[in-house]
Amino acid sequence: MIYLDHAATTPVDARVVEAMLPFFSTRYGNPSSVYAAGRDARAALDWARQAVASVLGAQEDGVIFTSGATEADALAIVGGALAARACSDGRRTRVIISAIEHHAVLHSAESLRERGFTLDIIPPASDGIVPVAAVQERLGDDVALVSLMLANNEIGTIQPVAVVAAAVRASGATMHTDAVQAVGQLPVSLADLGVDLLSVSAHKVYGPRGVGALLTRKGVPLTPQLLGGSQEGNRRAGTENVAGIVGFAAALMLAHAELDDRAAHLLAMRSLLLDELAERIPHLSVNGDLVQRLPNNLNVLLPGTEAQALLQRLDLHDIAAASGSACATGSPEPSHVLLALGLPERDARASLRLTTGKDTTAQEIRAAAQVIQESVEVARAASVPVNASASGRFTSST
Repeated sequence: MIYLDHAATTPVDARVVEAMLPFFSTRYGNPSSVYAAGRDARAALDWARQAVASVLGAQEDGVIFTSGATEADALAIVGGALAARACSDGRRTRVIISAIEHHAVLHSAESLRERGFTLDIIPPASDGIVPVAAVQERLGDDVALVSLMLANNEIGTIQPVAVVAAAVRASGATMHTDAVQAVGQLPVSLADLGVDLLSVSAHKVYGPRGVGALLTRKGVPLTPQLLGGSQEGNRRAGTENVAGIVGFAAALMLAHAELDDRAAHLLAMRSLLLDELAERIPHLSVNGDLVQRLPNNLNVLLPGTEAQALLQRLDLHDIAAASGSACATGSPEPSHVLLALGLPERDARASLRLTTGKDTTAQEIRAAAQVIQESVEVARAASVPVNASASGRFTSST
């Protein structure tokens, strides 16, 4: 298989598997137990917490392990907003998010309406970047929380989180960022970004599924959403997934140590893929800014095609790609991110997301480009004549 969907998930690194294995068999204690096996599990948990905090610029007691980024986002959005309202004697009842957030953030924020909050949703500019001024002008003493992702999961655009965070914190509101896609591709630090809450996930950095974390700045109020135990400093109940957490920490440490080499390789493979596709496919354009972008992300508009049909054809050739967020797979609706950029529904449905990985090869890129070209030609032959699109920031000259 030629795998070009690393934004959806990544294969677990063999070194990560090796670090996890003992905790499935010989080191199986519950970290809340007081006997030797429990203390051993607690020591492993403490090591992982220290590692995650060190890599991501947080304090150890600010790391809350979760079942993944979706839970981390929900805890940040709902728990952060509820706590901010309570700490302001009920004054702060407004939440601000961008229109291109992951559904874990969007749906969590929307659920707050049922709890008496109002929601401001800010669209991006046509390049896929949320204007700082658009956030600043909506700030006020009634704002409980602002959430702006660090890098978009569909088009890879990097958002001005640090600048927004400075304004948000100066206003007294809580600032959250979903950094899931950025970790492992960009330097990410809670302290350097100046945010209060930061969500991360293991399976985007060659770690296991089912584990993530919410990083919190010291003193930031947070209302727990899972009750029933005193784990994670009384902020997230439930017996900790020690094997997964150890794997998460191991994957993060590897990603940190290999960051520069990985990012350079991802960008080289992404650039080769774009060159190959632009040479082969007329009227191709790129969705989102091509500079302020994750090194592994390419989201291309292919007029005269339908992405779902292209994906099925690619799958027949053992090529894995996507048309949007993996969490929205199967949805009949076009990408909310592409629609927020101002693309018509027709173009949103004709866009592919292709994301390279640390082990992607140039041979795989060229082979995939050939199949994508053939698939587009088949689709266009059965469709109406194609007009060049001006939706993207890069357009093929062929």
